[in-house]
Amino acid sequence: MGTNAEKRFYRRVFNGGDLVYFTKKVEQTDLCIGATTNLSQQAEASIVKYRQQVEEYIRKQPVFLNSLKPVKPLDDAPLIVKHMCQASELTGVGPMAAIAGAISLYVANDLKKYSKELIVENGGDIYISGTKERIIGVYAGDSRLSGKIGIKLGPKQLPMSICTSSGTVGHSLSFGKADAVVTLSTDACLADAAATAIGNMVKSSRDIDLSLKKAQNIEGVAGVVIIIEDKLGVWGKVELVRL
Repeated sequence: MGTNAEKRFYRRVFNGGDLVYFTKKVEQTDLCIGATTNLSQQAEASIVKYRQQVEEYIRKQPVFLNSLKPVKPLDDAPLIVKHMCQASELTGVGPMAAIAGAISLYVANDLKKYSKELIVENGGDIYISGTKERIIGVYAGDSRLSGKIGIKLGPKQLPMSICTSSGTVGHSLSFGKADAVVTLSTDACLADAAATAIGNMVKSSRDIDLSLKKAQNIEGVAGVVIIIEDKLGVWGKVELVRL
């Protein structure tokens, strides 16, 4: 484990001691990856490929970059862009709300052929595949619940994406006040966009119930955890464990 980022990531993934961890940064994309071997070169090539696809597409359709509502993709849009647009359509947010999940998913799909066990983290959005139980620690800023609970994933639930949006932590755009909104889906683009959409609704603990109902109406979302201050709301196929 070389960098601080790797160490922070490793502490969040319990039952992950069987993997080799490494980081790979390309411009703003900064991935932490756990695999059976160091796949740094393959990861870099994959990141460059998908970043280039998205950047070239933005030059064709500039509204794609900053829109806060769904955008209809051009017919010749690359698959990753169409996937992001589909996720935004299902959740009502802009397509770039799905970018971190999209990169983690598409890079993971490229790396799967080299490693049966794989964890790809991109700015708090995590994609996991393999055959082993994993526990992901939930970071929720200054909430007293932060770092105290984890989400357990059994082998039959994998592959799975766990994406987090926060109105109090990090640089991602959120119009809410939640310390953490964590969504689970087999579709990383959808999990990322849904975390943003649900997070935008949570202005206080009184919004938890309504926000969980919204989550239930987004097809493809398997579960949600909402933390705001010392309040916790959970819906769906989520097994919480104490850390």
